Amino acid sequence: MTGSRTKSRRIMISELFIVRHPFSVCVPADHKVTLRVRAEGTGILHYQWFTEDDEEVFAGNNEDLTIQAKKSQLYICRVSDNFCNCVFSDWVKVKVLDIDKSGLPILWQGEPHIAVNPKPQTVRQGTKVTLHCAAFGSPTPHYQWYRNGQPLQDKTTGMLQIDHATAEHKGSYLCCISNILQETWTEPVDVDIVQTDPLPPPAITATDKVALLIGNLNYSHHPALMAPIMDVHELANLLQQLDFRVVSLLDLTREEMLAAIEKFIQLLDRGVYGLFYYAGHGYEHAGRNYLVAVDAPQPYQPENCVCVQRVMRSMQEKQTALSVMLLDTCRKWYNQDCIPSGIMPLGPRGNTVYGYATCEDAEAFEVQDGGRSTGIFTKYLNAHILQTEKVTHVLERVSEDLGRDPLVTGKQQVEVKHTLKEPRSLADPVQTAGHTRELHLRDACWRQANKLPRKKRRMFVCGVEVEVSFSALFSNVLVAFATVKTRGPRTQDCTITLSSIPPMEDIFSASGRSEEMDSLLFTKSENADSTLRLCALQKLTDSLVIKVDLHYTDLDSKLRRTESLHIDVGKPLVASCKLHRRNHTTPARKKEGASAQSLGNITSSKPRLHQTQAGPFTRKAVCAPKVAVTRSNEPEENDESELQDFTF
Repeated sequence: MTGSRTKSRRIMISELFIVRHPFSVCVPADHKVTLRVRAEGTGILHYQWFTEDDEEVFAGNNEDLTIQAKKSQLYICRVSDNFCNCVFSDWVKVKVLDIDKSGLPILWQGEPHIAVNPKPQTVRQGTKVTLHCAAFGSPTPHYQWYRNGQPLQDKTTGMLQIDHATAEHKGSYLCCISNILQETWTEPVDVDIVQTDPLPPPAITATDKVALLIGNLNYSHHPALMAPIMDVHELANLLQQLDFRVVSLLDLTREEMLAAIEKFIQLLDRGVYGLFYYAGHGYEHAGRNYLVAVDAPQPYQPENCVCVQRVMRSMQEKQTALSVMLLDTCRKWYNQDCIPSGIMPLGPRGNTVYGYATCEDAEAFEVQDGGRSTGIFTKYLNAHILQTEKVTHVLERVSEDLGRDPLVTGKQQVEVKHTLKEPRSLADPVQTAGHTRELHLRDACWRQANKLPRKKRRMFVCGVEVEVSFSALFSNVLVAFATVKTRGPRTQDCTITLSSIPPMEDIFSASGRSEEMDSLLFTKSENADSTLRLCALQKLTDSLVIKVDLHYTDLDSKLRRTESLHIDVGKPLVASCKLHRRNHTTPARKKEGASAQSLGNITSSKPRLHQTQAGPFTRKAVCAPKVAVTRSNEPEENDESELQDFTF
């Protein structure tokens, strides 16, 4: 018995081990650092910290060692117990960078903070290239260098050195700096290798390409349009061929337009190509262009519309590589008796392009021939947009073709404004510089707005099996297809009807549109037994339910019967982005000029002001009549106060 107790005690005495080692850090001079070690053993444990010179650290006899970092130094901790056992932690380095730390956050938690960015270089072939970067971090950050978006093997320190530079070393370099807390990237820099025979300039690329397309046609208080449906649909397909991430939306209120633009701006970043397209009613005032929302009253005011220049400014603030604004709308001057607003002009930014469907104080037209409708500008835009030329050259070709169209001779002419400093094209390839956090977020956000419900199969009690599948016409227009896959043994003459909960308006079924709109259904719908189009998905506040009604003849009773089932498809496409939530945070003073009748409901009983006769028709909404104006130095519009609408 005594021998057994003694053996057990010896085993317990030997159990002394470190469960958590300290880790290395990189900090600025005089920064307070705490190194931590955790050990487990029998009885009271004793700690002693040492430096690389085997010197005991003063007051370093606790499991946590806090020091004021003065110089780079190695540290180790010895842990011992009362049974003459001891273990040592790993060596760790407190690296001190005596460099500028002015940008370090006050409440810095140890995430990588870049203190030194690499600088561009131009060197002769065969000479040395050296790039430096440095970052603070706790734990000490890791480095990985990239050239032209590709990781460089064994280039994992703060200094990248190439002893004998050749032509293949030319390119764009940047460094990924990371630890367990975060990943960050240095600014990209160009390394140019000078040689006798200069190489052609590197190909111009985008880090991503994003497009928002809005078409307004069913206005509550203004003449309805027909062309925006086909214009937006065809342009979206063409932009997808150019590798753009496209979100296409129809019939938006002002709050929905602002919410969609806000989501669009969030997808932009440095190096991204951003394209915004609008087709619908619009006007110009005091040098600014305004887009008329479908809920704008008659007469409307600027606060019922969206300012184009504010959208462009928000795009520029994201430091995009190319910002393109394409506007198929009128530019008639509005309310010119008012004192012009004192809006500050946009600052000079490069690589911005405005493509206007028409000139100042002129109208833009669409052609309606009963079978197909199109805006004159978008008709020629779609004919040229896939070209690989500089984007302004493409718009010049559009202008030339439109100028030769006899329907609008002397009425409409394209106007192009730009600040391009590089020959950028909408067809430029997409090349990402590593998988950055921004790229992942952008991809997730875009996929959210375009996610379709999965195909579903359901069996009715009578034994009939039905498959329901889905397709997207626009990012806020869903098409559901139902097909009988298996017929029951005692059924015949099966037919299917589809409906939705809540009921959703089908803008495609409007008078004069059936032939044109039916052509938009995809080929896969030809074999479907029933089709349902669901529009205005941005207004969904709850899950969408598809109701499937099966009508059949019971062979036993010879009676006509009906069975129903419900399929919950959640919030498909743009419904998941919750654009409607912006309405709940709109200041009361902004609602004063809104339409007296809300468009918040998914269905609508408002009469539509459709045009039915053939010929070219303008995209000009009904303006306010001229009235006596009390002149003052105050701006007529609330444009300055709308800054909060674009705080992202």
